[in-house]
Amino acid sequence: MGQLKGRGMPPRLGPPRSRLSAQAPAQAKEDPARRSKDWLNTSRWQRVRLKVLERDSYICRQTGVLLIGKHPAPDSPVVDHIIPHRGDPALFWDEDNLQSVSKAWHDSTKQRLERRGLA
Repeated sequence: MGQLKGRGMPPRLGPPRSRLSAQAPAQAKEDPARRSKDWLNTSRWQRVRLKVLERDSYICRQTGVLLIGKHPAPDSPVVDHIIPHRGDPALFWDEDNLQSVSKAWHDSTKQRLERRGLA
């Protein structure tokens, strides 16, 4: 081991980095879209989703289709944000900004509108 010392080779490992300094920038740069994906996995979202589906009588507000399918059927229910929330919690949880739609409409027409910037 002592034979390699002093051969002009820089050490392969630098000084250890602080774990505390690495955490601060990660929290400061939190992506709002990522946070909203976490909201979809909460019991609060499940309650709001069920409330919206019952409010709309399990009928698609865009096509009038009865939402009786089970995912991934085209007539399965999806609760959609009318105005994209883009990570804004007030807009995400606003029940007046939610509508019941069919999976077929959400995956085709709604996505096309969002890509064109119209929704």
